[in-house]
Amino acid sequence: MSDLVVKRLPAESGTSGWEALSRRSFPVRTLDGDVSADWLVIGAGFAGLSAARRLSQLRPGDRIVVLEAGEMAKGTSGRNSGYMIDVPHNLSSGEYSVASETVTRTEIAQNRFAISFAADAAAEYGMSVRTFDPSGKINAAATERGLKLNANYGRSLQGIGEKHRFLDADEMREIIGSTYYLGGLYTPGAVMIQPADYIRGFAEGLASKADIFEHSPVLKLERLGGMWKAVSRRGTVTAPKVILGINGHIEDFGYFRGRLMHIFTYASMTVPFTSRSTGKDRWALLPADPMGATVRKISANGLSRIVIRTRFTYDWAVQVSEKRLAGIAAEQRTSLDARFPDLKDVPFEHVWAGRLCLSRNHVPAFGEVDKGLYSACCENGLGTVKSTLAGVMAADLATGTHSHMLDEFSDQPVPARVPPEPLAWLGVNTVIRLQELRAGREG
Repeated sequence: MSDLVVKRLPAESGTSGWEALSRRSFPVRTLDGDVSADWLVIGAGFAGLSAARRLSQLRPGDRIVVLEAGEMAKGTSGRNSGYMIDVPHNLSSGEYSVASETVTRTEIAQNRFAISFAADAAAEYGMSVRTFDPSGKINAAATERGLKLNANYGRSLQGIGEKHRFLDADEMREIIGSTYYLGGLYTPGAVMIQPADYIRGFAEGLASKADIFEHSPVLKLERLGGMWKAVSRRGTVTAPKVILGINGHIEDFGYFRGRLMHIFTYASMTVPFTSRSTGKDRWALLPADPMGATVRKISANGLSRIVIRTRFTYDWAVQVSEKRLAGIAAEQRTSLDARFPDLKDVPFEHVWAGRLCLSRNHVPAFGEVDKGLYSACCENGLGTVKSTLAGVMAADLATGTHSHMLDEFSDQPVPARVPPEPLAWLGVNTVIRLQELRAGREG
């Protein structure tokens, strides 16, 4: 396929608290003029930057160009909750412990490979513990059902020899300073990141090995004479091979259309506060029920903030209204107040939405989709890890770097078709809402 015209550009809702707190130390570069390269990577998020770093390792003498439509960390990559999770974490299911032992072991190995790649980058590029913190995470249970979900999860982890520890209500209260939770399940392998700082630190560290251009959307991508040519607003890039690290926007380029679901999730961050009953300086909670509330506390210089993420919606328009954002923020206010009554006078400073890309059969949109054109898209709700992995695997595939992990990652079906609209919108949102209602106090 050639002569692809990209009409839709990313639209974001609200200012991410992570991006607002992040301070970049390098200037924005915009593509200006015609450039020739050995490799073109489209997208400067987790997938794109990981692909570029891997290419720089495998082909150190090649010229690598990265094009980003907006500004790094202001898009999807700077809007997640900042969890890099090694153990199974399938948002499409009603609980986390669902895969077979073989599939679970493969997934864990892949996740840990991605986390190791990210850890190496964090060390090489001098990221602080506030940006990249290997602290582990807690699946927190606020109901008896949540405790049962955690117990099931623990049994599945025990069955494959994975380290974990159950926490009782007193231990949870000591960690977070609240009596809201009945118990928790701690797993040590997760890393907490400040996603905007991570993306910017990654890009700054990579800058000596790749040319990264922001505010340079690809408006047209065409194949001419064995080369790919990407047309942006003020210039072009020509390269024999291209890697697409653009998640759900792969559909704009003509691939996997009708096979991907664009899911929005929503988050709010408080203003900084002091001397409140919120436990330790830093902690990270995932809900025992996947449709519940994710809650994180961050602290610096004697000031703390809490970030809460709840609610999911499906939107084929790939954008949400400010009215909906405000309505969900009000729901999050109620959820936060239930957990921390002492924070009722601490307002939210930042409220935002972020996009996930899911497939019905929980597989990535991966592989060589056209001659010399590779997709590293559709992260299925764990973008920090899955997109990192997909970026590395795409670079390996494009350079002919064979491995057992690449063989396993490539040996997956294509994303299943999504029902036509408006049936998909009605069906997906109905399922999401029913699961959220079932989550109850976990949300």
